[in-house]
Amino acid sequence: MNFVFVSLQRINTDRESTSTSLAKELSKKHRVLYVNPPIDRRTWYSKTNDIYTQAHIQNIKNKKAGLVQVSEQLSVLSPQKVIESINWIPFTAVFSLFNRINNKRFSSCIKEAIQELGFDTFILVNDKDMFRSFYLKEFLKPALYVYLDRDYTIGFGYWKRHGPTLEPLLMKKSDAVVCNSLDFTKRALTYNKNSFYIGNGADLEVFDHTKSWEKPEELKTFKRPIVGYVGALNSMRININLIASIARKRADWDFVFIGEEDENFIKSDLHTISNITFYKKKHTNLIPAYVKYFDVCINPQLVNEITIGNFPLKIIEYLAMGRPVVATATNTMKEVFSEYTYLAITTDEYIEAIEKAMKLDTLNLQQERIQFAHTYSWPSVAKIFLKYINEVAKDKNIPV
Repeated sequence: MNFVFVSLQRINTDRESTSTSLAKELSKKHRVLYVNPPIDRRTWYSKTNDIYTQAHIQNIKNKKAGLVQVSEQLSVLSPQKVIESINWIPFTAVFSLFNRINNKRFSSCIKEAIQELGFDTFILVNDKDMFRSFYLKEFLKPALYVYLDRDYTIGFGYWKRHGPTLEPLLMKKSDAVVCNSLDFTKRALTYNKNSFYIGNGADLEVFDHTKSWEKPEELKTFKRPIVGYVGALNSMRININLIASIARKRADWDFVFIGEEDENFIKSDLHTISNITFYKKKHTNLIPAYVKYFDVCINPQLVNEITIGNFPLKIIEYLAMGRPVVATATNTMKEVFSEYTYLAITTDEYIEAIEKAMKLDTLNLQQERIQFAHTYSWPSVAKIFLKYINEVAKDKNIPV
């Protein structure tokens, strides 16, 4: 099979996502073209600090080839055409007219790459790119158009104006919708009968507990138990007040947070609490060393429309390193992870769960966590994904 991926996430970064990991796994047996997000006009003129976006813009200015072969069966396209910034348009009907123009411009870059690669037929996988890729089914005419639903993006400001209208329409016209959480699958089924749960995966070659991980220098200064978190510190997902309350009540624990902070986190009182330490985002390959030396790993999420049904990949990564995990009791945590984690909502529940996780941890429990995490490998996810793709293709009498 030939696959073309479009996504909100670039593939050439220091952090993987569902789409980048799935594309890389599929490329072991199939030809894959991964399309990085196009540059829009606003980004072109902004002073972005993202080195990967900067490199993309510079390549366009230098008229470098956008298509690069990164492995035998995986190619990456960084589109050379700039699209317009149109999300400011208040009316969805008007937005859609201009969005179609953007889609046509974007699709022309993909068409050139497809022709260069010699893809006669292909399956197009759209990872949450509900605006820029809304009309790609019409412009590119793939054998199958598959929408990958792996986050509740319409809960965020950028997507709130047009997303609630356009995403359901995109799901309806897709040949299939694949989801990484059970809640997302239930929602997708209301729009498309060919909606399937494929789960999520972790890079178990990176999060390998058998490797000899040296304790990071930054952690060597801590003498008390370390309660740790790794990931984006987004105030719409992570509960600032909960963290502050737990840390103030348990001054005998050190709390370590590794990841990029949003403005609310940066300005929060968390930076004034003596037993809370923040470290900047680390490369994925370095993260297992930190996780290995956390006494307990946490995911102190808020409970809202964004988090209630999402599948937190970090939980698999924590468990793959054998660590005890305490997390907020969202639907996915209760449905998927309840047997292997400790779940809580309030401050007192979190403290009780962390105490329990520290006290009851054993080598046997660590091994059980690791074995469970290994059921969420990318080969497993890819196998399930291909199973449903073949079922839909057979049902529609489409050769793939």
